[in-house]
Amino acid sequence: MREVEATGKNIEQAIQNALLELKASREDVDIKILSEGGFLKKAKVKVSISEDAIEKYEKKEAFKKSIIDEEIEKEEKKDEEEFAEKFIKAKIKETEKTQKAEEKEEKKAEKEEVKQEKKHRDSVEKKYTAKEFVDGVLKSLNLEGNLEKVDNDRADYYLLTGENLNDLIGHHGDCLNALSYLMSLVCKPETKSRLVLDIENYRSKREESLKALAKRTADKVAKTKRYYKFEPMDPAERRIIHLALQDDERVTTLSKGEEPHRYLMVFPKEYDER
Repeated sequence: MREVEATGKNIEQAIQNALLELKASREDVDIKILSEGGFLKKAKVKVSISEDAIEKYEKKEAFKKSIIDEEIEKEEKKDEEEFAEKFIKAKIKETEKTQKAEEKEEKKAEKEEVKQEKKHRDSVEKKYTAKEFVDGVLKSLNLEGNLEKVDNDRADYYLLTGENLNDLIGHHGDCLNALSYLMSLVCKPETKSRLVLDIENYRSKREESLKALAKRTADKVAKTKRYYKFEPMDPAERRIIHLALQDDERVTTLSKGEEPHRYLMVFPKEYDER
């Protein structure tokens, strides 16, 4: 605002009213009397910023505007931070709730799988020992190997070692898991309720590999603040990663999808959805 018209009961009061509205000092303005007033009539003046003082007031207005803009920006940033904080807390709460539900479902699925395996084993006549089964597989493929039983608290655990056995393991152990399942169907356990086949200690190596992968993934997710999605895995492998990261305060894990394409995701505790 560079000029203003104001009224008052006399000329002096009209000038003061104009100066207050302009927020200017008397030495920086030009005054033009529009009406001196009189009986039942107010005095009226036109007050404008002098040409030699305009630059000073423009700088003053610009500075004032920058302060106001800065305050507005601070308030907007504060609002954004509060929204982001609420969003993150809600996301973490939702993820943790879903994760607990997923873990419950996975445990239920594992129990059901054990139950179904037992049902299959009970319905199929047990004709072979573990050694007879493995020897038959090796013979049909013209391979040689040595099978030994290994101490394990949860299953009758058999380890097969030898040369050129990689094809029996397959991609990420898919062939090994299939052989182990077939062995559990046709062979009777000796002491435990389950039979498990391992080849060249693949299962322990795979577990260590998955734990290392989980650690690297957690580091990456914590650094980038972006989630990471693994390729589909079987329940046992997903569980290894879940357990490897359950005490990591930087990230949280979640399983999604339907079997056999179910996969695992790792989220930062402070999740950025960009």
